[in-house]
Amino acid sequence: MELFSLEHTAAAELLNDGSIPYEALARLDDFIRSKIHSLGDEYIEVSPLVYIHKSAKISSNAVILPPAIIGAGSELRTGAFIRGSVIIGKNAVVGNSVEVKNSILFDEAEVPHLSYIGDSILGYRAHFGAGAMTSNVRSDKAPVIIHLSEENINTGMMKLGALVGDYAEIGCNAVLNPGTVIGRYSRVYPLSSVRKEVPERCIHKQDGTIVKEESR
Repeated sequence: MELFSLEHTAAAELLNDGSIPYEALARLDDFIRSKIHSLGDEYIEVSPLVYIHKSAKISSNAVILPPAIIGAGSELRTGAFIRGSVIIGKNAVVGNSVEVKNSILFDEAEVPHLSYIGDSILGYRAHFGAGAMTSNVRSDKAPVIIHLSEENINTGMMKLGALVGDYAEIGCNAVLNPGTVIGRYSRVYPLSSVRKEVPERCIHKQDGTIVKEESR
């Protein structure tokens, strides 16, 4: 399943190395540390290993831990907590009391309210409703398995959240369980608990039913 348009992220080189997208998260910290030296004069190092584009809007009480890159035109609102190893693309939104850790947010991705994004990748124009979460650790603490229609992949990773494709919409208070994959243009209804792949251009309903949405 093709999830991401790589022209819409500063992490294109990392994601285009032939590996499965989730594997990039294990190398994200090192990638950011190597990338910051070539960002150019439009980025300011506001603290060690934290680079913010001059046009980004950062709330005075947002917290950004290193390493991190915040792209042009992006907005970190009141109480945003960037917990390190994060790339936020252009014109993206991390909003009120949202925590992001070891994750990639593509350009124009939006997480405006009360969410946790951990060990995850959010594609171009992906959007999270208020209170939507990525769960990144299994309750039995076993390695995360990605359940696809064709196969089950044992990632060997103890922490892995979700891979959310371009233009996907995640409803309010939905939970994406560890290893969830959401296809491009798909929608997850509010209050859903997602435990498997949602193919491209589909709807995941509250009862777990997945239906094709031909009109999108």
